[in-house]
Amino acid sequence: MKAPFSLRDILLCVAFFTRLPLPHLDFSNRTLAQAIWAAPIAGLLVALLAFISFALGAALGLPPGPATALALAAAMLTTGCLHEDGLSDVADGFGGGSTVERKLDIMRDSRIGSYGTAAFMMSMLLRWSALAAIAAPMQVFSALIAAHCASRALPGALMYFLPPARSDGLSAGAGTVARSSALIGAAIGSLSLLVLGLGPAIITLIVLALVFAGFSLLCRAQIGGQTGDCAGALQQLAEIAILLVATAAFS
Repeated sequence: MKAPFSLRDILLCVAFFTRLPLPHLDFSNRTLAQAIWAAPIAGLLVALLAFISFALGAALGLPPGPATALALAAAMLTTGCLHEDGLSDVADGFGGGSTVERKLDIMRDSRIGSYGTAAFMMSMLLRWSALAAIAAPMQVFSALIAAHCASRALPGALMYFLPPARSDGLSAGAGTVARSSALIGAAIGSLSLLVLGLGPAIITLIVLALVFAGFSLLCRAQIGGQTGDCAGALQQLAEIAILLVATAAFS
């Protein structure tokens, strides 16, 4: 009997959410929706590579600003800017479309508009300034672990609570997220917040609940559901929120 949650799920999430080289594996009998509980674990790898880049920069004598820029660059190279692309597409679609159909068409367009550019720039600025303000290597390490792991627990929950906004596309093709997968992913993400300390972890959970609720309502109002871009945008919003709470906690 096949285990409902396995190492194969972790490898599937690493293969999907990162550009890390993996041996060829057959995932034909497992969907992304089934494996989505492991997304926070893929986020752990992203966080480790980002911190290694930060630590190397600091070891070479770079001040926190440039070292943080290296960490962000490493994270984006590792993920192929997957989530940043989702944020930009959602900003363009929600900001520039007048109907549901038009919003979805804009989100599918590979070109980036003014809303998407502004959203991307604000995401970079907020994440960079938050990590640069933390500065201390071990605290940066904790912030990166919490941000990249916990933020990746939310897209699975979004896919569980909201129906796909279109019949095709990434979210629809991923399959239906089971309650157990969403809960396990949320539990792993929540546990990762403990690296910030118990008090900041509780505050961050409350903030993430508000971010999740607000963004879910926005998606339902704008397009009647969610898409893969919405999942990516939610990850970015959650990552920003976690880093801001971490900055306040460590300052």
